[in-house]
Amino acid sequence: MVARWATFDCYGTLVDWNAGIRAELCRLFGAANGGPLLARYHEIEPRVESEHPERSYRDVMAAVLAQLASEAGTVLPPDEGDALGRSLPGWPVFAEVPAALAEAHARGWRLVALSNSDRGLIEASLRAIGVPFERAIVASEVGSYKPAPGHWHAFYQETGAAKSHHIHVAQSHFHDIAPAHDLGIRSIWINRLGERAEPPATRELPDLTGLADVLDELVPLTKGEVHG
Repeated sequence: MVARWATFDCYGTLVDWNAGIRAELCRLFGAANGGPLLARYHEIEPRVESEHPERSYRDVMAAVLAQLASEAGTVLPPDEGDALGRSLPGWPVFAEVPAALAEAHARGWRLVALSNSDRGLIEASLRAIGVPFERAIVASEVGSYKPAPGHWHAFYQETGAAKSHHIHVAQSHFHDIAPAHDLGIRSIWINRLGERAEPPATRELPDLTGLADVLDELVPLTKGEVHG
């Protein structure tokens, strides 16, 4: 039996990172500034990751927060520099995620997180989700941030997975769907924000509801196989 693998981005796909980041930005800069600063955060973070792929994600978040404070003309207290990293383990899991992942796992899918984060942070989030993952591959250990291909290269090297039996699932078109397409990996775009972007994913869902059915459609069990 050839193993079926589903890889996942975590933050934005399984965990509501917009809610988590916005809450900290509102706390630090005031509620009225949370939305605009969140939009600016999403502009700055990919640049920092691209320019400093060797940095831990915790340091990336701290650098982005420092730039936001500088642009806002605000001096953060010394103990708030790591506010985002400190808060991340408490960022909320999307409501449908645990049941959707549990169903995929029950059907024999092997789950792996491919995350632009650090080991301690992703492990805290996976504990909050509460569904078994085979492993997590993180930026701070592969030395690159998505959309660079390091996570996928490490995944295939570590698991020996067959590309024909692998589906990548993610919310970010920029970080995940576009590079998966370029690598010839089939994908499911969890398009929570109702965006439009090219190239297309193999399938698109508004959230993880019904995920196991779509995974099984893309990689059916062959005759004689049973759920693991």
